[in-house]
Amino acid sequence: MDSLSMKPEEIEAASFAIIDDEAGNHGWPMAEWQVVRRAIHTSADFEYTQSMVLSDGVIEKAVAALKSGAGIVTDTNMALSGISKPRLNPLGCSASCHVADPDVAAQALAEGVTRSIIAMRTAVANPDNRIFVIGNAPTALFELLRLVEAGAAKPALIIGLPVGFVGAEESKNALASGSHDIPFITNIGRKGGSNVAAAVVNALAILANKNLAV
Repeated sequence: MDSLSMKPEEIEAASFAIIDDEAGNHGWPMAEWQVVRRAIHTSADFEYTQSMVLSDGVIEKAVAALKSGAGIVTDTNMALSGISKPRLNPLGCSASCHVADPDVAAQALAEGVTRSIIAMRTAVANPDNRIFVIGNAPTALFELLRLVEAGAAKPALIIGLPVGFVGAEESKNALASGSHDIPFITNIGRKGGSNVAAAVVNALAILANKNLAV
C-alpha cells in the first residue's frame, strides 16, 4: 500500500509490525513490550530494546496510578505536548509542567540553580502529582530523587529518560539502582528525550484505558 494513501492508524499499525519483526525474540513480556515498542516507535532506535529498564511490577503499578487519576508532571513543555490528552481524560488524569512558570524562573535565578530543580520542588508540593516524567533535564531527576530521599516526595511512578552528555546517564543510573523504592521506567546510557518520555506515558495510558474497559 502506498504510504501517502494510508490513514494514521494504518501507518502506526504498519510501523509496529515492522518493529515487532525487526526486534525478533526481544524477551520482553507483552505488557512491558508495549512501553518499549513505543519508545522505539517514536525514536526509530532499536537500542531501546536492550537499554530500557523497568522496575518489578511497574506496569501494574503505573496502570493503577493512572486509573486512580494521578496527576502527571513533566520536566518540559515538549514532553507535556507529546502526551495524549484524549487518552488521559477518561482516566481523570491531568498533566502539567512548571518549568516555564514566571515564579519558578525568578526563584531559580535568585538561588542560582536550574529552573528544572525549582520546577520539581513546586511539583512535589502538590500531593495530587504522583507521576513524574523527565525526558530532558538530569537536574530534574537528581532533584526529584533527592526529594524522595528527604521524605518530601513519594511518587507512584518516575519515568526518567533525560537525554544528554552531562548527568543524563548518571541520573538514570541512580534511578535504576532501585535504592529509592519507587516504581520506575528508565534506560541506560545517554539517549532519551522528551518525545520518548511522552511515548512511555502514552503507552501506559493505552494499557490503563484497555484495563478500564474490561
